Amino acid sequence: MPKELCVCEEIAREQQRINVYVIKRKFGKVVTVIEGLDEKQVSIKDLTKKLKSELACGGTWKDGRIELQGHHEQRVKEVLVSLGFSPEMINMR
Repeated sequence: MPKELCVCEEIAREQQRINVYVIKRKFGKVVTVIEGLDEKQVSIKDLTKKLKSELACGGTWKDGRIELQGHHEQRVKEVLVSLGFSPEMINMR
């Protein structure tokens, strides 16, 4: 099948169990962490780019998780749902 017609990534997005939480780093810096994404099914690099531009913040992806600078817990869920992830599968801590 041509890549344009493949719905594999959409199905994979709906089945992923994602954890979103906020941690405090050195000097009181707050970081929003997104875990549980399967690197084989979803491009974490592209997802990180979209989240950073949508939330107007810095961030990175490493060790299979996305780290965004700042407290964006609620907004991250909204953006992930708009990108096709299932709201029931996004756990907020």
